[in-house]
Amino acid sequence: MIRSMFEAFKNLFKPVHTVNYPATELVLPKGYRGLIEYDKEACIFCDKCEKVCPPGAILFYQPLEGEKEYRYNPWLCIYCGECVRACPKPQEALWQSETKQQSALKEDGANEGWFVWEAACKQSREDFKAAKIKNKSEESV
Repeated sequence: MIRSMFEAFKNLFKPVHTVNYPATELVLPKGYRGLIEYDKEACIFCDKCEKVCPPGAILFYQPLEGEKEYRYNPWLCIYCGECVRACPKPQEALWQSETKQQSALKEDGANEGWFVWEAACKQSREDFKAAKIKNKSEESV
């Protein structure tokens, strides 16, 4: 116990090794993997990025009519880049930005809104699948 108190006392007089962020701009290292960027026009909606995302930070909402909607949660993302590697059109439809930095502050209710969106996406997929099966059975009759 005395040893740990001595170490704590020594640390009081050592220089600080932290960065005063956001007042001081961070210098990004070479090969920095930043936020996921997405281009709706280039996307072919193959869902590969959603399937390979380890934390589930990318979701697609499937309406009964019209095209899918893409949703990305930067607070859930671990910036592994698997989605970009799985994309058949990398650097066109999906890429990791090297210039953007995520804000240190979270927006209020970010996770609650994501859980609602996640449930809506799951339900939309089930509804779409049921409608597709229903249409197929009506065509065969």
